Amino acid sequence: MANTVLRVTGDTGRVEAPMNLKEYLLGALPAFGGILVGYDAGYINGVLAMPYFIQLYTGLDPTMTAPSKFALPAWQSSLVVAIFFAGALVGSVVAGDSADMIGRRSTIIAGCSVLCVGVILQIASTGYGLFTAGRSIAGYGVGTVTGNVVMYISEVASKKVRGATVGVFGVFFSVGLLLSSCVDYATQDRADTGCYRIPVAVQLLWALILGFGLFCLPESPRYLVRKGRADKAAKSLSRLRGQPPTSDYIQHELAEIIANYEYELQYIPRTSYLSSWVNCFRGGLWVPSSNLRRTILGTVINGMSQATGNNFVFYFGTTFFIRLGTIKNPFLIGLITSLVFLCSSFLIIWTVDRFGRRPVLIYGVAGMMTCQFLVAIIGTADGQSTSAVRAEIAFICLFIACYASSWAVGEFIVVGEIFPLAIRSRGVGLSTASNWVWNCVMSVITPYLIGADKANLGPKVFFIWGSVCLICLVFVYFLLPETKGLSLEQIDRLFEETTPHNSFKWVPHSTFAADLRLTEKGTVAEEVEKVVGKSSESAMPHVCD
Repeated sequence: MANTVLRVTGDTGRVEAPMNLKEYLLGALPAFGGILVGYDAGYINGVLAMPYFIQLYTGLDPTMTAPSKFALPAWQSSLVVAIFFAGALVGSVVAGDSADMIGRRSTIIAGCSVLCVGVILQIASTGYGLFTAGRSIAGYGVGTVTGNVVMYISEVASKKVRGATVGVFGVFFSVGLLLSSCVDYATQDRADTGCYRIPVAVQLLWALILGFGLFCLPESPRYLVRKGRADKAAKSLSRLRGQPPTSDYIQHELAEIIANYEYELQYIPRTSYLSSWVNCFRGGLWVPSSNLRRTILGTVINGMSQATGNNFVFYFGTTFFIRLGTIKNPFLIGLITSLVFLCSSFLIIWTVDRFGRRPVLIYGVAGMMTCQFLVAIIGTADGQSTSAVRAEIAFICLFIACYASSWAVGEFIVVGEIFPLAIRSRGVGLSTASNWVWNCVMSVITPYLIGADKANLGPKVFFIWGSVCLICLVFVYFLLPETKGLSLEQIDRLFEETTPHNSFKWVPHSTFAADLRLTEKGTVAEEVEKVVGKSSESAMPHVCD
């Protein structure tokens, strides 16, 4: 495509093709990766409370042990959950490299393959060692998939539906939660290894659907531009937008991606492997557009989200409800909370592109905080009465509704948008790693916070989750800009020209192609050839107006 001529525009309204139904359908398939994360979050919660599983791994006799004592030791339950997150942490960091080396799509497919290996090991296990080893390998696969699915969706979806398309990822997450609860509920009373092998094995189905499905989708056009393969990027955009490669919309969007990447390379040079990671931390802390500021924004939002109490409900909720002693069927409560999560997760698909990221996250965490404090107060004041327990469950369900309709997906929407192309895979990798680090931390400390032989905080633990929600509220209000309705390239400009508090007023006023003077005849070929030297040995197209 070395002799191809691209047409460019200075009109900010023509840097993307009009949206179509095909975009929704293409975005829904990678979003199916949400099931992998959601299903694991749900199934392990139930498995850890299954009588046969507890008896197999602890040797306790359910007929000779008090119900409050018939459970895995705190160190075992925390390790089973935490080892998965440790694997996911490593997978998300490695994915930051592989996404730039072999592509976003190929990295997701590879992650699905690794997940299958981990699942097979868990199915084959009858002892603690092999089961935890399988959990760590499966975690590696899920960690590889999670961040790259969000990044892939963000890079292929148009600006008008990007938030909603990532929101579908959240819906699939909640579908995974619900399905895992259903499977756990169906196998909980089995007196053989099928009680946990069946829930584990179902994960193979989700991995195979996602892995084979992605073979039918194009690679991210922004990744292809980064690798200097503009001819393939044009074909990818053509498939995604439903327009011929020669369409003005395809030409304009591709030219803008190339121009934006050229602009980024002026400030984020591509040198050594180590510098590609160091670039994520360049710039001043008080400069809103700096890479350091964006990295802090992504890692803190993803990390704090996991300390708001959602992990407690999904990973240890069944165990907590059992210890309350007033609930006849804790597994049914787990099924109900998963159903609440699913129904509520649809809301963000409608709200996030209509009202924006900031309002959704701010009002969502405000509702989460209120519910957490009310659960803590009610449980501390009168935690033994049936009416108080019912009130606690009601507010926990309301908390889940607030979380599912805001932070459960909002954190991933933000991370997929805020990083420039030159460091996007690394930035998303670090942010996702922060998510898994705090998942791991919460899974380790929570059993000790609520364990009967440990801190035994009971409902008082919700004071901690509520306080974290308050910190999240303050952080987002002062540091997160509004990015709805903007292309990824326009978001780069937003960070440079406005503050988070005033960001909702900002509108794009020019294109990168115009600012780099690519719309002027005679200067375009020279500018684009600079990208060739910095991006790849492949030839980039010429551009003209």
